[in-house]
Order: sequence, then C-alpha cells, then structure tokens
Amino acid sequence: MENESEIAKAKAHSHKLFLNQHAHKLVHGQGRVGLFNTRLAVKITKGVGSMWCAYAFGVIALVSLPAAIMSHNMIIIVSWIAQTFFQLVLLPVILVGQNVQAAASDAQAQNDHETLVAIHTLSSEIHSINEQQTIILELLKEKANNHNTGDNA
Repeated sequence: MENESEIAKAKAHSHKLFLNQHAHKLVHGQGRVGLFNTRLAVKITKGVGSMWCAYAFGVIALVSLPAAIMSHNMIIIVSWIAQTFFQLVLLPVILVGQNVQAAASDAQAQNDHETLVAIHTLSSEIHSINEQQTIILELLKEKANNHNTGDNA
C-alpha cells in the first residue's frame, strides 16, 4: 500500500524550475519594501559587478599610487596595494565572475529541468502501459481460470 501512495504522489508531482532570480524573493520577502530592496540591490550589484566598473575603480586607485610610492614607506605601499587597489578592483571582478557562474548555473538548471520533465513524461507513459498490460494479464488469467474450471466440470 505504501508503494501505491508513493506512485500516486509521484504522478501528482508538478514540475518546477527554480532559477537564481527566483531566490530574490526569499532574501527580502515579497512585500513592497522587500521588492524595493531586492530591486535596488540587484541594480547596484549589476552596476558594480561590471568590468567597466572594475576599470573605473582601477583608474581611481591609480590616482593615489604616486603619493604612496613617493612616501618611500613600505607599509604605505603595501597598504595601497592591499587596501586600495585590490579592494577597489577585485570587488567588481569577483561580482562579474559570480554573475557568469550564476548564468551557467541557471542554464544548467534549465537543461536539467527539461531533461527531468522528459524523463518523468516517459516514465509516466511506461507506467501507464504497464498498468494496461497488468489489466490484460489479469483478464487472460481470469479467462484461463474460467477455461480450466469449465473443462473440469
């Protein structure tokens, strides 16, 4: 009986595709403020997460490079590299990389979803054929039993 309920549950399953963009509502909620926060955050992330922003931040960081070099102080030069250049330039580059990975993940999810829907459809068809064959086999068995009992009587 448990197997039958699992089969019924599987037949009733609806296919859902969940992409990165669908997760936005989970972070801030679906209310007005949540939607505003999500849209603003996505807009800022898209702006900062571009290579053009990385180039602009690189130029901004280079403005203070001559002063760091002229100080002849190793701590100031290392601080400029670590705190100014790396932090300004790597932030947008990392965001660009994450956007590329998210797009690849969404494409893979879409492909997997289509494959799983196809597998589910074919499995459902196989199950339906199997049920029909079971009915036919039961009818044949019943007919054979009737035939055998008719011969003995």
